Amino acid sequence: MPGKLAIEPASTALLVMDYQAGIVENYASDQQNLLTRTASLLAAARKAKLTIIHIVVGFRAGYAEVSPRNLSFSAISQSGRFLPGDPGAAIHATVAPAEGDIVVTKHRVSAFAGTDLEMILRARGIDSLILAGIATSGVVLSTTRHAADADYRIVIVADCCADRDPDVHRLLTEKVFPRQAAVVTAADVLAALAN
Repeated sequence: MPGKLAIEPASTALLVMDYQAGIVENYASDQQNLLTRTASLLAAARKAKLTIIHIVVGFRAGYAEVSPRNLSFSAISQSGRFLPGDPGAAIHATVAPAEGDIVVTKHRVSAFAGTDLEMILRARGIDSLILAGIATSGVVLSTTRHAADADYRIVIVADCCADRDPDVHRLLTEKVFPRQAAVVTAADVLAALAN
């Protein structure tokens, strides 16, 4: 990452994406360290008064949002997961929302597709996004692509992202994301917010 990371709290949002209990369990190999780093990131962002937005995947009973043509989500609709009351759909307790945090429910991979995220960001004057999420090849990739096309400044916290395939995570964070985002560590963000 060229230069020193600078964060303007008033115009920056931290998006903590798909940190749901079932997703953490199935996609993160080093769960405790990942959760500890992300909890520290959230605490620092709250202290600096950034907008905090938790993105979760969820569906209505009956999966009205899911098309049988959508391979990924039609498989989920057969599983009974991510419905109201599903314990695996709850945000992991270690990174649970605090008062004042915003929760956006999505029905697709990207945090933007079919949600009111863009409206919330516009209403708050947000032009910069800090992304943490699971999976790197899912929500992080899809959200990064949309955010870049929408001209947001993007910071991806690589060690607060995880993927079932560590090689895919490495490829995305080292080769793909740097074309559209600053790819940093949680320590880099904590240092920038401390200034």
